[in-house]
Amino acid sequence: MTTDPFFHPVSGFDLPRFAGVPTFMRLPHIPPEHPRFAELQIGLVGVPWDSGTTNRPGPRHGPRQLRDASTMIRAQHPVSGLRPFETANCADLGDVGPNPADIPDSMDRITAFYERLVGAGIRPLTAGGDHLTSLPVLRALARERPLGMVHFDSHTDLYHAYFGGTMYTHGTPFRRAVEEGLLDPKRVVQIGIRGTMYDAEDRDFAASAGIRIIPIEECMERGWAEVMAEARRIVGTGPTYVSYDIDFVDPTFAPGTGTPEVGGPNSFEALQVCRALSGLDIVGADLVEVSPPFDASGGTAFLGASILFELLCAMLD
Repeated sequence: MTTDPFFHPVSGFDLPRFAGVPTFMRLPHIPPEHPRFAELQIGLVGVPWDSGTTNRPGPRHGPRQLRDASTMIRAQHPVSGLRPFETANCADLGDVGPNPADIPDSMDRITAFYERLVGAGIRPLTAGGDHLTSLPVLRALARERPLGMVHFDSHTDLYHAYFGGTMYTHGTPFRRAVEEGLLDPKRVVQIGIRGTMYDAEDRDFAASAGIRIIPIEECMERGWAEVMAEARRIVGTGPTYVSYDIDFVDPTFAPGTGTPEVGGPNSFEALQVCRALSGLDIVGADLVEVSPPFDASGGTAFLGASILFELLCAMLD
């Protein structure tokens, strides 16, 4: 399939990468009210929101920095040779405008935005935002049936509540998603989990619900190819969501995040695991928790933009 050149990104051969208005991967900006919105197959969306953060804020600025970093993305995958922008009509759909003072209202706004995408048959690729972002996205994507999920992270995000009863933080989204019937827990795999713990409540919940946790020690012992083969078996052929927290990556390579954990994969391994997703029925994906205030060099954002490109290719390969 050769797509309409209207939807192709601006080439660095035609306009220097430091020039022009930055959009995700230099794609056209097509908000939902645009007359060509319905022609899209993949929509890149920014969710500049971090009201679920419990310690170091900053991911609300992530989408803007990711857009700027993604101007370095070119048209062809270096290994598969896939040219995603010639495979599907892709565009930057802009940002969901949150209400930074009201978590429930922000989640409603996010869900409503993504319901428009679902109604138009557009698969979303999201740049967050903290990890609570995933919950309102899933509310739109899983309205008709529960999804499987491949989740790359240092943390399970399966806690029941924070601070005695706060149910909606970046540490609780997937507990809520299971409770709301948005995820089929037996088709959920969490990869790279590590770090000190408050207690074992989250892991106990995973065990009782049937969620597979693959801690970093097991990943390193078995190797990424074997781990990803198991992940593919778990989610199977059904509709699947991919959620990628940048703190999955070791902070040596991705320091710009609010809750870093040492002992993680390097940047090459961070890309490898995405390449192992090709062929799955991916109905949506996100990359979250890039925090520019802690990313002095911009390297975390560029890694995040590179992961977004890998996820895009996996959605189309």
